[in-house]
Amino acid sequence: MVVSVSDLNKDDGAALQIGRFTVYKQSASPYNEDPHLGCVYQHSSNGHGPNQSFTEPESGGLVMVPLGTDDVQGEESPQPQPVLTQNARQDHRRPSIYSTLDQVPHYAFYANTAAPGRLKKSRPSLNVLRYAIDESEGVPPGGLEGSPSQGTPDKPSDEEANVGNKPKSQPVRFGWVKGVMIRCMLNIWGVILYLRLPWITAQAGIGLTWVIILLSSLVTAITGLSISAISTNGKVKAGGTYFLISRSLGPELGGSIGLIFAFANAVAVAMHTVGFSETVRDLIIEYSGGPIVDPINDIRIIGVITVVVLLGVCMAGMEWESKAQILFFVVILISFVNYFVGTVIPATEEKQSKGFFNYKADLFLSNMVPGWRGEDGSFFGMFSIFFPSATGILAGANISGDLKDPAVAIPRGTLMAIFWTTVSYLAISATIGSCMVRDASASLNDTLLSNETAGCEGQACSYGWNFTECYRAGDCSQGLLNNYQTLSMVSGFGPLVTAGIFSATLSSALACLVSAPKVFQCLCRDNLYPLIGVFGKGYGKNNEPMWGYVLTFFIAVAFILIAELNVIAPIISNFFLCSYALINFSCFHASITNSPGWRPSFRYYSRWTALFGAIISLVIMFLLNWWAALIALGIVVFLLGYVTYKKPDINWGSSMQAGTYNLALSYSVSLTGVEDHVKNFRPQCLILTGPPNFRPALVDFVGTFTKNIGLMICGNIIMGEGKNVQQEERTSAEVKWLNKRKIRSFYTSLSGDNLRDGAKNLMQATGLGKLKPNTLFMGFKGNWQEDLPRNMDDYIGTIHDAFDMNYGVCLLRLAEGLDISTKVEAHVNPAFENHEATETEKKEDSTETIEDMCSSHLVDEQASSIFQGKQGKKAIDVYWIYDDGGLTLLIPYLLTRKKRWRQCRVRVFIIGHQDTVEEERKEMLSLLSQFRLDFHDVIVIIDSEQAPLSENVKRFEDSIASYRLNDGLRDEATVQELRKDCPWMISDREMEQLKQKSERKIRLNEIIQEYSTEAALILVSLPVANKDSCPSGLYMAWLDALSHNLKCPTLLIRGNQQSVLTFYCQ
Repeated sequence: MVVSVSDLNKDDGAALQIGRFTVYKQSASPYNEDPHLGCVYQHSSNGHGPNQSFTEPESGGLVMVPLGTDDVQGEESPQPQPVLTQNARQDHRRPSIYSTLDQVPHYAFYANTAAPGRLKKSRPSLNVLRYAIDESEGVPPGGLEGSPSQGTPDKPSDEEANVGNKPKSQPVRFGWVKGVMIRCMLNIWGVILYLRLPWITAQAGIGLTWVIILLSSLVTAITGLSISAISTNGKVKAGGTYFLISRSLGPELGGSIGLIFAFANAVAVAMHTVGFSETVRDLIIEYSGGPIVDPINDIRIIGVITVVVLLGVCMAGMEWESKAQILFFVVILISFVNYFVGTVIPATEEKQSKGFFNYKADLFLSNMVPGWRGEDGSFFGMFSIFFPSATGILAGANISGDLKDPAVAIPRGTLMAIFWTTVSYLAISATIGSCMVRDASASLNDTLLSNETAGCEGQACSYGWNFTECYRAGDCSQGLLNNYQTLSMVSGFGPLVTAGIFSATLSSALACLVSAPKVFQCLCRDNLYPLIGVFGKGYGKNNEPMWGYVLTFFIAVAFILIAELNVIAPIISNFFLCSYALINFSCFHASITNSPGWRPSFRYYSRWTALFGAIISLVIMFLLNWWAALIALGIVVFLLGYVTYKKPDINWGSSMQAGTYNLALSYSVSLTGVEDHVKNFRPQCLILTGPPNFRPALVDFVGTFTKNIGLMICGNIIMGEGKNVQQEERTSAEVKWLNKRKIRSFYTSLSGDNLRDGAKNLMQATGLGKLKPNTLFMGFKGNWQEDLPRNMDDYIGTIHDAFDMNYGVCLLRLAEGLDISTKVEAHVNPAFENHEATETEKKEDSTETIEDMCSSHLVDEQASSIFQGKQGKKAIDVYWIYDDGGLTLLIPYLLTRKKRWRQCRVRVFIIGHQDTVEEERKEMLSLLSQFRLDFHDVIVIIDSEQAPLSENVKRFEDSIASYRLNDGLRDEATVQELRKDCPWMISDREMEQLKQKSERKIRLNEIIQEYSTEAALILVSLPVANKDSCPSGLYMAWLDALSHNLKCPTLLIRGNQQSVLTFYCQ
């Protein structure tokens, strides 16, 4: 926009607002009174670099100043806006010293989100800085508040719409103590601690129990370090473990482990609820004298009622759930104090009858060694039962979306929880093993009447008790091995430990009941798997996954019906170990790829400890239960395969991408030191497709034999007005089209003044090291007679340039043509697409070409081609007229390896003499056999020297009539002068000299029409013309004559005269 002084002459105080800037006359500038600011905004380009300066504006001149934040808000909203401390730099920002359009660095330019109702802020683009143009109407060039093209206003939720101007209710956010440490400790202090740790101590002994605890803690500690590193490498959102793994390793592994982890947490709800139900059942039996129904069904009834209550607490919201967790935490701490006090209170006679004798050194030594009993009596049997108790380390990470600062809370809270819970497990194991015997009868009559211990078995004999009878009969009801409620019996006040059991089991069940839906909700929102989208919907201020809670409830109820804690616990172990293995592998893989984006603020980790954690997790999986480990890994592989096949359109910058880049770079560099060998030759094709969706048949044909074999690059030469337009969006659309068509190809575009220059630049610049094209594919120029002669000359010149650069050349011709751009343009009619656009919009969109519109409309639409279907039992006819190194034979061989062409038989046609037909046929068969090509049909053409039909000669001459000089056999100098500006023209002398060659092309076409009417594909050796003696007009006529009137696809092919086939092994 141009503003002159005359626009403001009416009023000395006049000011004109342009976007986010205000233009003042010199006398009206608000900076005149400030000597420090009055000369800031008038730029004088008296020099360059260091000599540039800012000078005071001339009197009466114009001064442009940016609007302040208050001014901007006044324009946009009548209500005052609070000024936040964190936005102080933005509110008082200043333009860069380089340009008033440049913006100083700011947080908002890197954030992916914006405040609700406000546009995302963005820095000015290069076009704005270089051309001083606005990217959108009414938005400043600097993009101070963003633009529709770069950001969209956040849509208010339904709740916000209903509230109107009422302040939005803020979600509950937790710190590292309340949100992570306490939550993890409660989840680790679960049912195993109170109900199985004493029993495990009796089975494995104190020594091996410590090994089990420390080994579990080692796995969880390493995993804690890995999760700390991952969670501090960027902003963490909701989704917990699934979010961390998927954003690190990608959707393939992340999606599979997300489902498994959510399922494992749902089963863990059942495990902790069953532990709670066992305790309640035992209390009922103790105080009422018998079960409600029977011991198993009592657990089922109590468990279902309990999980219904827990479901109600979760649906009430995270705030209520958090308050319940604090209460549980306090009760558990009190129960611990009560237990340790009880171990030092002198044991009563009743407690002694149950096997409790306070701390005894010899009892400690006796319980140090294992005392295996039962089917689970083994180290890994005990480990599989204990390990689920250590799996609560991810309880805090699983609610990452509800934490104030996940990057700080997750590392600090998780590691502190691991430390303190490990200490507590070790202490309880050592103390309970130091004061209780393994077997006791609970009978007061089993005391020794004297110090005689003859016939008495067990450690209790030395303390005056004889439990030999029940020990031998195997029906002892008390002792570490027989009573799961020993902690309650040992404690000073039993009901407090019972309350601790209730708190531990219910808190762990509640944490898992929250974790599973939260993880599953994030997974559902990513749309990796079908039919689960409903579970991704959130409700309330904390976006609660209500449907996820219901699903978790039904899964938990299903496993509660098993009613056996020792059966449920091992099921969970493998799933959690699989999750831990992937978490550690995520950390290791992200570290080993050396991606610049891997910059975790948590430094206390090592890639090698992470790898060790991943390996040991897998080893433990198989040692615990090899068939369960295979099932878990099988599920992971199946889900991995599904997501890999589906290829979701998401990009999270995963370490897998970084690893792929590293491998590609490493192998590409290593290839540069490897000499080319004929055995390793692969057709690496550069295809001049234009936009690939304009010539789908050409793309399909080349993609068929290059898939998983050779390099394929689709090249688009952009000419005309659109060549200076940015190509990012166009390239993205073309790549999406190729991917949807399942074509393994690169796509590159290049600007050029004409086809020849663009193609030459593509051939020179395309590729990387050894991964560069060696064969040029083009469509046949069927409109060469109607098009401008110069375009035809560029087409032939491109072929010559390809040969000059040692490329092979292939020209594909279809009877109906290759270019379907006219159909695409009919589909996308600009006259109707923008019929409601304003003049301003039309002017802004004038740079959009028909290719842009077609590409964007046809990403989801795929035009069919002849090469997409099965070719049946037709023939592939190869007219190997000239030896080009073997490329003419290699292409049909590669085609017949593909499913669509597998039933086709290859026929090889060669030129021969009538007298030596059989010898030449046998010689060719021998050569094909030496090449190990399964081609057995060789046909020798003996009538190629015959004169062509006169009508065909007449048609050929008519086709080049407009390219004739009709110079009457004049000398060479005269001819060159006549075609000085028209090098494609054909002189009479050249016509006469090349008459025989022309007639042979016509005759060969007649032979092809005679033999190959029903072929699936015809391959014909492409003639190579002398650049100096054969004008492009005549050469183009030869190509047309060779492939004229052929109803099946025809490929004119010529290698670069270097061998691509060999019968040697070295």
